[in-house]
Amino acid sequence: MPTQIEELVSFLHSDQPAVRQIALENLVGFSTNPSIFKYDNYRSVTDLKKLSQENSQILVRQSVTILANLCDDPVFRKLIVQDEDYMSYLVWKICDLQNTSADIMSILLSNLSKDDSIIKVFDIVKVNSLVKIDKQVFKSERAIDCLMDCFVKGYDRKLNKFANFDYLAYFFADISRFRKGREYFITKQDYDHVIPLQKLLVFTEKYDEAKTRREGVAYTIKNSLFDSEKHESLLTNEELNLLPYILLPIASAKDSEIDDEDMFNLPEELQLLPEDKQRDPSNEIICVYLESILLLCTTKAAREYMRSKSVYPLIREMHKNVENDDIDELTVRVVNMLMRGDPNTPVEEMPVKSAEDLPLEEDDAIDANTEAEKEDESDDEDDEAIVEVA
Repeated sequence: MPTQIEELVSFLHSDQPAVRQIALENLVGFSTNPSIFKYDNYRSVTDLKKLSQENSQILVRQSVTILANLCDDPVFRKLIVQDEDYMSYLVWKICDLQNTSADIMSILLSNLSKDDSIIKVFDIVKVNSLVKIDKQVFKSERAIDCLMDCFVKGYDRKLNKFANFDYLAYFFADISRFRKGREYFITKQDYDHVIPLQKLLVFTEKYDEAKTRREGVAYTIKNSLFDSEKHESLLTNEELNLLPYILLPIASAKDSEIDDEDMFNLPEELQLLPEDKQRDPSNEIICVYLESILLLCTTKAAREYMRSKSVYPLIREMHKNVENDDIDELTVRVVNMLMRGDPNTPVEEMPVKSAEDLPLEEDDAIDANTEAEKEDESDDEDDEAIVEVA
């Protein structure tokens, strides 16, 4: 016998619109409990996807909210993401600049990206017939390019007054777990002749922006650095100009004890910082950038390049002025990796707690120091080891 709540779930496909609406309204509060939505062989997933394509703003927001919450269950997540027609509708609907539910749909897409099947998003090209796209804004026929344009051009509600697209940052971070995703972010695209990662760099220092956007961008940068054979070209690509954007979030005007020679060797963007220059206010994000530097320490060429750009003195000064155990532990690891193999370079002792006292956060479970020591390790075997943003 179905429970009262399960009976309510069955009303999601009632022939009467009023009944469907009442059922949906009452079920939103139960969406953090996936078990009740498993009734009748997961029929609710089909019902909710259908309701999320209605013209009613209320029905769409409520159904998408439930779907987003159900993504905590891998079975529900897979049932949604493997529906190629629905995924096409979802990504193109996010790009509909009149969509009042674009942000909650971005959250759903971000949650779905925990499933490996999300990589199929790169194959979505044809615009769903139910969605209207502004061709003056979106010049590419690929959904992934249009999602990138939404994120970059649409921050602060500049494209869609109902959406800021911040949660697409977590979606980008998750798809960069895969080689195909990483290749996308570091490759100049034909439709606008810009490297996607280059578009994201501007958000590394927008501290007035939501942490969601900055954190997702930081993880996307980090995951894009997982292929060590690309490091030298990424660091020396003047068009991309990557290194300053990794260093600026961890730098502050308080880091003033860098001597003139080292200061001159820093990237121009970090020389003579203004008095009001601050570090990223989130220690978690600073840790992500330190882990990015660890990944860049994988190859000798990249280490030598960073030494020539005074990365070590900058890290040393940050360590003096920041009191945080996780940052301390990562700083020591960066120094050990950055200066290894160079016995003529003196390295100051930096006290830190033992590693067992400083566990990484669950979302930061990748051991970047270990990865840096495995220079010849195959990337195909490590796709699943890359950080996923919660």
